[in-house]
Amino acid sequence: MAIHESGEDYLEAVLMLSKKMPVVRSIDLAMHMSVTKPSVSRAVSILKGDGLLEMGDDGALKLTADGLGIAESVYERHELFRGFLLHIGVEPETAEADACRLEHDISELTFEKLRNYITQNKLTIEDESN
Repeated sequence: MAIHESGEDYLEAVLMLSKKMPVVRSIDLAMHMSVTKPSVSRAVSILKGDGLLEMGDDGALKLTADGLGIAESVYERHELFRGFLLHIGVEPETAEADACRLEHDISELTFEKLRNYITQNKLTIEDESN
């Protein structure tokens, strides 16, 4: 199943928020992503329809196993790129913005090669939580 960049962003945001708070609701997502509640409602509806996200009776959002897999993959890419960019001296705000773009547009092969290079060369990648 092909998922759009915005869908990946929503899944990643649910994952990130769930690491910080016990329950993630649509309003939390809207505030975190700086988008409107109707935008979140539409995205949630699409992601639910694709079997990537569930919403409880209390409004709590939860990633399905497939949604979690996608979210973790996107988050891993984001963190690797952000950390690498910080490592080479890119300013934090720019590194964050560029990592958001790179995480979607790079091929799996190139990502694997970059991750292997960083690991093999024991580069110290900064791990700053967002």
